Amino acid sequence: MTTVPRTSRSYANDKDELLARLNKIEGQVRGIRKMVEEDRYCADVLQQIAALKSASDAVAMLLLEDHLRGCTMDAMHHGDSEAHIKELVDVVRRFVRTAG
Repeated sequence: MTTVPRTSRSYANDKDELLARLNKIEGQVRGIRKMVEEDRYCADVLQQIAALKSASDAVAMLLLEDHLRGCTMDAMHHGDSEAHIKELVDVVRRFVRTAG
């Protein structure tokens, strides 16, 4: 994998929203754990896991959008687009592979 300089954090403007969403995800995980501890109905647990996946995907998409608008655009303006595009494709491949 090509090494890309990591000097900026393009998600800075969305950091509060990302942290809020991650806190919600953390709460969802605790809730699912409690459901399992309480031997709740499988379909109810699975429904909560689906909600967890959806929340996680939303965080990933927000980060991806921020990365495209920030880091990748910046790299293109500075002539470093090839390494950033390769990195982005690798990240998307891993994300798509784990989705579904």
